[in-house]
Amino acid sequence: MRLPSTRPSLLPLLRFAGGQAAPRVFDSATGTLVPILDERSLDFVSHSPEQTLRLGARLGERLIPGDVVCLSGELGAGKTTFITGMGRGWGALDPVTSPTFVLVNEYRRADSLRLWHLDCYRLNSGADALALGFDDLLEGGGVMVIEWPERILEVLPPERLHLTLRWVPGGDTKRGFRIEAHSARYEDLLHDFRRAAFGG
Repeated sequence: MRLPSTRPSLLPLLRFAGGQAAPRVFDSATGTLVPILDERSLDFVSHSPEQTLRLGARLGERLIPGDVVCLSGELGAGKTTFITGMGRGWGALDPVTSPTFVLVNEYRRADSLRLWHLDCYRLNSGADALALGFDDLLEGGGVMVIEWPERILEVLPPERLHLTLRWVPGGDTKRGFRIEAHSARYEDLLHDFRRAAFGG
């Protein structure tokens, strides 16, 4: 399902403090500047749950088997909303819900690929994740989405995409995002997502 575009117009290079050139894009829908920190990171603000869903869908459309996406942030920061959008964009046949009480949800796509959504909130260590079959899921040929990854940091693959969500002052629905790419594959993914979502 194709969702309405979140693409804004581009602005030329701006300057950060200290005179360092840094490209930014202007989100015409929200009137905000989106800094491109470097090729491995991106900072932006979502102004509504609907926009968070659309941004999640833009990322989900670009996920391929073997991808690992980690999401950190306080309770209520918007992780599940973003992952719901990811599931839609990826093509999940089933509605995406939070797996807090079952720890892992599995979603299928029409081509038989799988997306696993692991919620580590109730885990105490990487050993707990391994006991759940974390290694088998990583090697299962699907997409792995992990909430609360900091609880199992010692067993996370070094190559991954990491999103940090935060509350933003000035509105109950605003959420800040920081995306960091760890490896060339995820730098490419971040670049594609940036172009699809923000035109930059």
